[in-house]
Amino acid sequence: NKSLSALGNVISALADGNKSHIPYRDSKLTRILQESLGGNSRTTIIICCSPASFNEMETKSTLEFGRRAKTIKNVVIVNEELTAEEWKRRYEREREKVAKLRAQLQRCEQELTRWRGGESVPLEEQSGLVRDLDTSTLSLSESVHNLNTAASVPSNQTNVGMFSGGGGLAGEPMTNEERMKFEEERTRLYAQLDEKDDEIDKYSQQIEKLKEQIVEQEEIFTSSRRDNDIFQADIARLQQENESLKEEVKEVLQALEELAVNYDQKSQEFEAKNREFESLSEELTQKSSVLNGQESELQQLKEQINHQKRRYVEMVTNLMKDLSDIGIVLGSNQNASFIGELKISNDASKLDDELTVARLFISKMKSEVKALTSRSVHLETFQSSCNKKIDNYEKELQECRLLISQYEAKMNSLQESIKDSENKRRLMEETVDQLNEECAKLKAAEEMHRLTSKEKEKEKDSVEQMKNALEQQIEKHRENHQKQLASLRDEIAAKQSMIDQYKDLNQKMDLALERLQKDYDKLKAEENDKSAKLLEMTLLNEKCEQAKQDLKGLEETVAKELHSLFNLRKMFVEDIKNRVKKVSIGEDQEDSNNSGCSLAYKQKISFLENNLEQLTKVHKQLVRDNADLRCELPKLEKRLRTTMERVKTLEAALKEAKESAMKDRKRYQHEVDRIKEAVRQKNLARRGNVAQIAKPIRAGQNTVIYRSNPIQSK
Repeated sequence: NKSLSALGNVISALADGNKSHIPYRDSKLTRILQESLGGNSRTTIIICCSPASFNEMETKSTLEFGRRAKTIKNVVIVNEELTAEEWKRRYEREREKVAKLRAQLQRCEQELTRWRGGESVPLEEQSGLVRDLDTSTLSLSESVHNLNTAASVPSNQTNVGMFSGGGGLAGEPMTNEERMKFEEERTRLYAQLDEKDDEIDKYSQQIEKLKEQIVEQEEIFTSSRRDNDIFQADIARLQQENESLKEEVKEVLQALEELAVNYDQKSQEFEAKNREFESLSEELTQKSSVLNGQESELQQLKEQINHQKRRYVEMVTNLMKDLSDIGIVLGSNQNASFIGELKISNDASKLDDELTVARLFISKMKSEVKALTSRSVHLETFQSSCNKKIDNYEKELQECRLLISQYEAKMNSLQESIKDSENKRRLMEETVDQLNEECAKLKAAEEMHRLTSKEKEKEKDSVEQMKNALEQQIEKHRENHQKQLASLRDEIAAKQSMIDQYKDLNQKMDLALERLQKDYDKLKAEENDKSAKLLEMTLLNEKCEQAKQDLKGLEETVAKELHSLFNLRKMFVEDIKNRVKKVSIGEDQEDSNNSGCSLAYKQKISFLENNLEQLTKVHKQLVRDNADLRCELPKLEKRLRTTMERVKTLEAALKEAKESAMKDRKRYQHEVDRIKEAVRQKNLARRGNVAQIAKPIRAGQNTVIYRSNPIQSK
């Protein structure tokens, strides 16, 4: 990160151009790249970035880095060491340039002196700098002269007519008819005069415009003269530079003395080559006349080729539009990126390459349509199996809900029975309190009886007997009461423990029900998602079938058009070959054959290279797609395995919940039956073992036995 930040600082300093110090020594990376960034070199930066959304920030920063690095401008000088012969050749080239410039300058000066002297320089003797200006000024002056003559002729004719008319009037007196004719003729002549005046105005306006153009041309001519002066100043500067170069070349000439002999030989060879060049120039003039005729024919052929090319491009663009519509219907990112490459150009050398790319795109679309159909069938089968499983789960969930409702009803009945037992316990406690009150009353009566016993000693024995009997009855009653209380407390504790157990079981069942409900909701959501995906896949399948039908029609039309284009191309190539053979009859056979073969080989090689590049691009794209699919395949398999495992675990949990529910149901039924039986037995026992309490017997009273009310169960 430190090296990259140092590299960014160096690039920003180089791109700024105003900083005197560039920090190359801040890191090893910038020290290594010092010559590549700011030295005598041209550096190419290759940026690797991604169009994905999660790489957006990295891509932006990388592209900003490349944009800054692109603004670096190095002054590159070739590192070469020239030999004496190369210095000599360079000196000869510079000397020839100076000689040409001197000759051109002399011609311009001579022409300028002749123009200043008032002479008119003919076109053949004029220099190339002023010839264009002269042609423009001559054309303008001729147009002005023609307009002046055209404006002067009608006015003269009208004046002559006027004078001739006036002479006729002065000769003899006119009648009324002649006077009417004269008036008509005069009005007609006035109308003609008005028309001619309008024409004269138009011509005068045109003359003014042309005069303005002449003034502009004169200004251009003066500017060209100024340019000529600047050019002379440049020539003087070049002469000074030439003199400085001569001084530099003097040192080189000392080294070139040894090569003087070789130079003489080269000069002789140069003279021989000049003679050959003159002969070749004569042949060239002869061939140029033939070439002009061939150029006209070639122009006609080019027009025909352009017409055929336009027709071909229109057909191919229509095909590409149909293919792009089909790719948009298929709607994948890879197809969209592939369609972006299918742009038809007007270059004939690239049309074959683009057709090969279109064929590959059609084959790729076929494979994608097949894959989509197979995937849609697989998803339909998977959805049907998921729907069956969901139906089974819903049925099992309804059964579990019924069981839970039954258990809740049983729990309510048990709670009611517990409430009844509590009410019974309260009634028993109330009876115990009543018995205690009666015992207290009996004790008070006994004390009163003791007080009276002194007076009634005779009845003492009978009272003691009564007392003993009463105490025995009270002890029996207490024992029975304690036994009943102990049994009731045991029942209450047992029922409380059963209530706690039932509460725990109820909580467990509620938790299991909530878990099953959540799993059911998840499965339902997954089923909805899968149904939505299945709908999308069915729509895609329909679109793919429609695209298949469109592709079949397109393939047929493409095949027909390609066949017709191939035939036209054959005919066109044969026609060109025949015409080239006719043209090249008088030319040298070896040169023509070599040049034709080389051009044909070059065209074939370029065509094969373009095809190879397109095929490599398509192969790379297919490899990337295959790699992406291979990367996605284990993820999808893992997701499928997890869903299947989840379904299996849910099935096992549902089965366990069913089994536990059946066991709990049996246990609850058994407990309820046992509790009912125990309550029934206790009720029967209470009705049979009712406590009997006898009241004390007093004198003059009969013995009366009170029977307590039995406890009634609701």
